[in-house]
Amino acid sequence: MADFEYSDINPANELEKRIADAFLIFDHHGNKTVDVREIGTILRFLGCVPTEADVNEVISATEFEDSNGTVHLSKFLPMEPAPPEKLLKAFRVLDQEGKGFVDKEYMTKLITEEGEPFTVEELEEMMAVAVDMATDKIAYELYLNQLLHEPPDSIYELADTLRNRSNR
Repeated sequence: MADFEYSDINPANELEKRIADAFLIFDHHGNKTVDVREIGTILRFLGCVPTEADVNEVISATEFEDSNGTVHLSKFLPMEPAPPEKLLKAFRVLDQEGKGFVDKEYMTKLITEEGEPFTVEELEEMMAVAVDMATDKIAYELYLNQLLHEPPDSIYELADTLRNRSNR
């Protein structure tokens, strides 16, 4: 995608940059706003498959009251996932015995049959990272840590990090 001038918008990571690029493609006036009717299209352009209720929820969360039916990029970008504490609390609800893990089969059943079900691709992507292959369980604190910490860009960056730790 083309790089746009972000001036007052500073995408924090590659995902936010991708969202901003997609948003700005539909910004026909160059003022970092889009018509609310474009929100569903933008979400689908990004590879999401939102329901009409999802689109309406995003619109109501991002539309300014006095915007005359437009959404500004600065209001659209900050829609962040749940904080780690909330995710941990959710896993602990699923782990009623307090073992620190959730069975793969149980989690698969929940996320494919309850609420807004995962697609096969989403399920495979999550399980590839979440499941301990030796036990076939999701040690959720480890999984959440993996989600929250970006891996180094290269093996050299990892080596530098490890060397710096050992020199302390």
